[in-house]
Amino acid sequence: MSYLIDTNILVRQTDASSPDRALCSRAVDRLIDGGCDLCICAQVVIEFWSVSTRPQGVNGLGLTPRVASLQVADFKRTFLCLLEPPDMADRWKNVADRHAVIGKQAHDARLATIMLAHGVAHILTLNPGDFTRYSGITPITPQEVLESLS
Repeated sequence: MSYLIDTNILVRQTDASSPDRALCSRAVDRLIDGGCDLCICAQVVIEFWSVSTRPQGVNGLGLTPRVASLQVADFKRTFLCLLEPPDMADRWKNVADRHAVIGKQAHDARLATIMLAHGVAHILTLNPGDFTRYSGITPITPQEVLESLS
């Protein structure tokens, strides 16, 4: 089974002060140990960079670009990176039209679109409600992973 790892999971795993750090790390480890294919994509990497290099005072991690780069390199060694299909914009527009996507939902629609393009049906996320509208996508929280695979 394949899972896309949402940005919020990677951010929590990186943030030593996050109360969700251990939960997210255990869930990722459990999926790996269970033989699941774990994926990221360019958007997840870009979103991670944005949050991780933003100052802590404005809801970021305050990492230097060098440290963020090392972290991204680690993610790319650990997870398969899904490439965007050449017709990504058209695919995204179809998903956005079909689901009446507005505002910030456009980012989640983009993740759903790349997942559908690659046949990845599950996303590990702390915000499952952001993905329930997309048929063919099953959002799973870290807690659900730990409960279901124990």
